[in-house]
Amino acid sequence: MAQPSSTFADAAPNKTTASPVPDAEKLIRAGREVIETEARALGGLLARVGDAFVAACRLMYACDGRVVVTGMGKSGHVGRKIAATLASAGTPAFFLHPGEASHGDLGMITARDVALALSNSGNTSEILTILPMIKRLGVPLISLCGNPDSRIALEADVNIDVSVEQEACPLGLAPTASTTAALAMGDALSIALLDARGFNAEDFARSHPGGRLGRRLLLRLGDVMHTGNEIPAVTPQARLSEALMEMTRTRLGMTAIIDDDRRVLGIFTDGDLRRAFEKQIDVHMTRISEIMTRGCTTVTADLLAAEALNIMQQRAINALLVLDDDQRLIGALNMHDLLRAGVL
Repeated sequence: MAQPSSTFADAAPNKTTASPVPDAEKLIRAGREVIETEARALGGLLARVGDAFVAACRLMYACDGRVVVTGMGKSGHVGRKIAATLASAGTPAFFLHPGEASHGDLGMITARDVALALSNSGNTSEILTILPMIKRLGVPLISLCGNPDSRIALEADVNIDVSVEQEACPLGLAPTASTTAALAMGDALSIALLDARGFNAEDFARSHPGGRLGRRLLLRLGDVMHTGNEIPAVTPQARLSEALMEMTRTRLGMTAIIDDDRRVLGIFTDGDLRRAFEKQIDVHMTRISEIMTRGCTTVTADLLAAEALNIMQQRAINALLVLDDDQRLIGALNMHDLLRAGVL
């Protein structure tokens, strides 16, 4: 069998030779230079938050439809984030891929919308292709361009200059400082609009119901409390043993003591049980009314779960009874219910 040529053998990778470990100081220096370059780029934006910024905000504020954000490549990735931020901050928005737009997705834009185009060069061909259709619809166009003399910037109703002196990439090729600048300007527009709309924390939570903030600001006790047969309750004539059986059945660590109209007379908890055992009380003979806690903390079903949590923490209690407007018992919950609901 013929032996492989020396040239071929030399070209084969040497699996026994480890790659050299990058120098730590060089890595740190490179990382810091990137951050310094991008910080300078962001600093340069401050002077450009002026008349064009105000005009762009006013166009989006007055929009009856949605802000349609578009961009190609890295600008497209930034555009997706800007659209998401706008939407979560009270300005309806979505991202439209400019390449797909010219193949049917342009129908997603209506005459009620505003377009926001991102392009560092300002001459992105995919965006230029769809500009005539956007203009034909009468849709106002806002652009974030790195070249204020570019075609897209000149075609726009409002252009915000997001140019940078240099990219953080030492080759000057990979979009770095330019995308950071565009992203920051998009955030500035989003938050300025949020402030103009009076958008508050509860409004924000409504668009984030699955997040921790949404649960804390939207979830009410009526959404998490136990109701009906799941509420532990006994009459004041019940023996302690009966109350213990009710506590075991519902597993809430307590039971309410109620009258015939379901008005709360008191509560008996695990803590009360420990104190009762210390006094060697007869569980079969003692009535629950003799050892219950009177004047217990009660709440209403419309109370925010987060507020209920604060009450429980401040008063060092683990359970709450929920009453209706007529002061009748309609629900019960404990700390574990709030934990399961994600409020903690």
